[in-house]
Amino acid sequence: MPSTICATQSVDCRFSLVNHSKQLSGLKYLHIKLDPNQIALYIKLSIITESSITMILSPKIENFVLHCGEMGSRWGFNRTIGQMVGLLVINEKPLTANEIAEALKISRGNVSMGIKELQSWQLVKVHHIPGDRKEYYSPNGSIWDLANKVFEERRKREIDPTLTLLRDQILNNANSAEEKYAQEQMQSIHDLLETVTKWSAELQRLSPEQLQSLMKLGSSVGKVIDLKDKLLRK
Repeated sequence: MPSTICATQSVDCRFSLVNHSKQLSGLKYLHIKLDPNQIALYIKLSIITESSITMILSPKIENFVLHCGEMGSRWGFNRTIGQMVGLLVINEKPLTANEIAEALKISRGNVSMGIKELQSWQLVKVHHIPGDRKEYYSPNGSIWDLANKVFEERRKREIDPTLTLLRDQILNNANSAEEKYAQEQMQSIHDLLETVTKWSAELQRLSPEQLQSLMKLGSSVGKVIDLKDKLLRK
């Protein structure tokens, strides 16, 4: 933009107008053409530069997001992806990659890699707004849905390969007493994992309301099982 305006020539000036009262969908410019004989004023809309948006987390939200990052490794993620999950879950509106990067103080490249990883876990969905080329991201379902997806993905990545290995080892003939004992132990591990897998699959078929009701039973389930065992012994 010119630093001075000459009265004898036409000058085009562009001034950015930032409206913070609502989320911007395009950068607004006030384009003023000054001419000695006439002044024409018009407004031109063009694509937003997201640098005009500041993503600031409150202390409460920041603490939650940071904790999600620390817990990420226990869920099967790294710290950055854990923080991204926490940020998306705690925000009511979908966020752009730039907003995520600014809020977490990470690079756009890290955000892109994190989004791809979350998509492989089916934990994030993409939104598009008509007339806006940016992509917006939000959690792929409720908290219960996300928990089920994490459990299901970890089962595929961790439990299923273990079950496959155990089955292969159990099917092989034992060549010594040591191998026979080892096979018996592996059979016990296999049976336990298979039982847990089947049980978890049944739980995943329940609605959140049904699952909550089941969890509220708590120790009552154990008492029913104890009563059944006592009746069977008689």
